[in-house]
Amino acid sequence: MSDSKPFAGQLALVTGASRGIGAATAEALAAAGAHVVLVARNGAALEAVEERIHASGGNATIAPLDLTDGTSIGKLAGAVAERWPALDVLVLNAAMLGSLTPVQDLDPKEFSRLLSLNLLANQALIAAFDPLLRKAEKAEIVALTSSVGAEPRAFWGGYGASKAALETMLGAYADETAFTKRIRVHIVDPGATRTRMRSLAFPGEEPDSVKPPEVVAEAILDLIQSEAPSGGKIRVEG
Repeated sequence: MSDSKPFAGQLALVTGASRGIGAATAEALAAAGAHVVLVARNGAALEAVEERIHASGGNATIAPLDLTDGTSIGKLAGAVAERWPALDVLVLNAAMLGSLTPVQDLDPKEFSRLLSLNLLANQALIAAFDPLLRKAEKAEIVALTSSVGAEPRAFWGGYGASKAALETMLGAYADETAFTKRIRVHIVDPGATRTRMRSLAFPGEEPDSVKPPEVVAEAILDLIQSEAPSGGKIRVEG
């Protein structure tokens, strides 16, 4: 392992890796030496990210799947375990915004889909990959959150509730694994970032007025190389 390739020989898995923060983080991890498993629904978009990684000298494998499919995550974990002995980095980035609407007007079916992706799929990922994470010399889990998970805001009740629950769940997992001294959990609030979700939430905002996803990706890599305690939360400014 060298200073320029601090993740050489390591395996990372990034969800929501087809665009935005997920793609930027996956590319940054690959540039730092990791073999990255790219997970998202859009296979064509994943292939584009994989091609950029390979063109830059990195290594990646795509895994197109729907994280809300109850069987897909277990199958993915089984396939990864057949090829690699451990999982060193797990980035839980995939999420959906849902409709910004008063709580009483939340559509039950959409709210169920939102919770399935933003919360339940992340629990399923942790459950499926926990054995591989425990086999790593030092495993890092990063979960992306939002300020509305801690500070309720009008019309953001559905999305905010999913992030509040995610933070609580990850905090509990951090406590439960603290004794191992080999698994760390990090919660990252990316702040205002130039993503598709941001454009949906703030359609009148000038994209160049907020930071690009690469800034968040760099902050994530810095965080998992730091001595930050497990269960901590940071917000990426800029």
